[in-house]
Amino acid sequence: MIVIAESGSTKCDWSILDDQHQVVLTAKTPGFNPYFHDEQFISTEMSRSSELLQIQNEVDKVYFYGAGCSSETLNSVVFGALRVFFSQAEISVDHDLVAAAYSLYRGEPVIGCIIGTGSNSCFFDGSKVHEMVPALGFILGDEASGSYFGKRVLADYIYKRLPGEMQRDFEERFRVDWSEVVQKVYQNVHANVYLASFMRFIVDHKYNDYVQEMVKEGIARFIDIHVANYSNYHKYEVGFVGTVAFIFQDILREELLKRDCKPGLIIKHPADQLVKYHKEHKLMSQPIGK
Repeated sequence: MIVIAESGSTKCDWSILDDQHQVVLTAKTPGFNPYFHDEQFISTEMSRSSELLQIQNEVDKVYFYGAGCSSETLNSVVFGALRVFFSQAEISVDHDLVAAAYSLYRGEPVIGCIIGTGSNSCFFDGSKVHEMVPALGFILGDEASGSYFGKRVLADYIYKRLPGEMQRDFEERFRVDWSEVVQKVYQNVHANVYLASFMRFIVDHKYNDYVQEMVKEGIARFIDIHVANYSNYHKYEVGFVGTVAFIFQDILREELLKRDCKPGLIIKHPADQLVKYHKEHKLMSQPIGK
């Protein structure tokens, strides 16, 4: 069996393929990010998945793509947990940007972007993924992401700068106070996920002028920083994966066209397209039935 996993900071989608390269099982677990999670956490969460436990001793190969998997040191954290859990398998760990590039590839070079809990971009020439703009994380970067917009709304609520109906709705839903915010933002390794959790509230007010302007500004900033820095970026499709990109794809396309960019695929969950890429480009050399 072959396992293909795509993980953000919030959730991880697992696709399990049989010897005929057909998906026979899927699973979901929390997301694993080696910036925030150690081997023990990853192992524990995987062991809570009945689907993964069901097939763990039958797996020959694991392709894992995850947020934060951007260096040998960080990758080794995830690798260690996977090696213990799938003890009979060959393990490959790579960045979630690579998964985004593979998912968005349609036979031509593409600028692949992630806008979910966090945000990032790369250029995929069809054989190699090039990352030109560093990802600064939710404190300094993550433009247009769930954590980016969540931070803005949370701050404006505390400053009492949200529109009246949004201020009241936020108060009734969350009942947050300053001490709670300090604990969850400044003393919590999952602060980015906490901030991104306010996206549900933002989406419920999607058509409020405040939200529309905030999202336009955030997406414009993302494009100016993470897309326009690539040479000849006007020549290539610009594709996106991630829930935030998918939800606000109308604004996203509008801002891309304003800058003479070519909108490409916008995918909420890249798992299916990632499997398709592997079947067409990576598994062709592996004989079916072995």
